[in-house]
Amino acid sequence: MNFFTFLLILLILSGSGALVYVFYFNKMQYLRTKIEHSESIIDETLRIRYDYLVRIDNITKSSLNDSKEYFKEYMNLKNKNITNFELDRKLKEAFNIVYKLKDDFEELGKNKEFKEILNSIKETDEKIAAITNYYNKNTNDLNGFIRKFPSAIIAKIHKFQIKPFFDGKDMTDDIYDDFKL
Repeated sequence: MNFFTFLLILLILSGSGALVYVFYFNKMQYLRTKIEHSESIIDETLRIRYDYLVRIDNITKSSLNDSKEYFKEYMNLKNKNITNFELDRKLKEAFNIVYKLKDDFEELGKNKEFKEILNSIKETDEKIAAITNYYNKNTNDLNGFIRKFPSAIIAKIHKFQIKPFFDGKDMTDDIYDDFKL
């Protein structure tokens, strides 16, 4: 084999390697961007849901004329250092109380603002469900690239880390009882 043939083969192999490198790097960057975007939507939606809870707390205090604080433990959630998943769980607990109050107190069910907030809560429930599915799908795809050859090498070079799913479960650990309801 002469020198030019060897040089041509070397050039073709290095060019192919560079194309593979660029493809996998761009794909992982694209997935990371989609995950970050969905995280921002989740953050925004959870803030909105928390604001609905504050508004509902004010409505229940003024409409029911009793001194009981139904949402006292939920009013400081923004100040606590909890994950979005834990915040979502706590807000769902609070909204279960809201629906129970609606059933127990007829005057709440007749309140126009209360009804509007309940409809908005349902919309945010659907939005959270959709965006968390989107987040988890893209997280799964990114984690797959981080684990598989040859993209694992590129991920290691650029310090891509395995991302947890929205619910915080680590599928790579030895803990089997992290599937709590």
